[in-house]
Amino acid sequence: MAQHFLLSAKARTLSLAAILRMTDDEAHAAFVAIRWAATGGEPACPRCGCLAVYAYAVRRIWKCKACEHQFSVTSGTIFANRKLPIRDYLAAIAIFVNAVKGLSALQLGRDLDVQYKTAFVLAHKLREAIGSSQADTTLSGHVEVDGAYFGGTVRQENRKEDRKDRRLAENQSGKRQVVVVMRERGGRTLPFVFRREDDAVPTIRERVASGTTIYADEAPGWDALHARYDTRRINHSIAFSDDGACTNQAESYFARLRRAELGQHHHISGKYLGAYAREMAWREDTRRRPNGTLHGLATAAALGHPISRVWAGYWQRRRA
Repeated sequence: MAQHFLLSAKARTLSLAAILRMTDDEAHAAFVAIRWAATGGEPACPRCGCLAVYAYAVRRIWKCKACEHQFSVTSGTIFANRKLPIRDYLAAIAIFVNAVKGLSALQLGRDLDVQYKTAFVLAHKLREAIGSSQADTTLSGHVEVDGAYFGGTVRQENRKEDRKDRRLAENQSGKRQVVVVMRERGGRTLPFVFRREDDAVPTIRERVASGTTIYADEAPGWDALHARYDTRRINHSIAFSDDGACTNQAESYFARLRRAELGQHHHISGKYLGAYAREMAWREDTRRRPNGTLHGLATAAALGHPISRVWAGYWQRRRA
């Protein structure tokens, strides 16, 4: 019997121990090589793009000869105004990508020996960076569509006679949201958060190209898709798959998201649900790649992402 790829040595190309043994100069050189990979590791001014820069002797910064802007390897990126050594960021990314079902901020904070707040913001910055690649993605070919509800649960009463049917709207908290996923067979995964499943139809029309074959379950919210797409439905009360019509890959995505919620985070706040959903989509799309490749992809995404307007100075002001 053939060995699964993730169990083979080829899937382990990243060593956390090797990262922790890096000197400051080696870690800085690794960041430089990843951030400016397009210019062969030659620093370019983040303000004007000029390659004519000179390095300072006493500090790891450069100055542009054209606009005289001073910058470091993390200037203008999601790690701007960093406080931790670069080696710690490389280690944090390694720990993050190795956690196949997500990583709690508490565990990341313990591994890095930093406050929970620091780990919480750092993890969300990584989620924002890796999720940004999904912004302009359009799916085509064969796409599975499905939804799963998260949050809004109400604690049951102690005594049986006091308990209520939590399936009824009047017995819910009103915070329940649905994650709707569009998953291209053999391709990308796009999740979005809505109040109800049928609210996702306009987004599906925007993100899924015409001529695509869509696979969905028997939920009535997907009836509107028949007008534009070749839509094939599967009734899960009868079968999980019928002549190629199934939503198994969408369900696989939700299995990973559920495991992250139940096994790692235990509770996901509604305003952050989209960030966690995009993280799990990235993990699903890259699940067959070596962890060294994942580390390079996540680091490049972070160094290629501008300063976060959500997480920069998060704890210094109140968030709604």
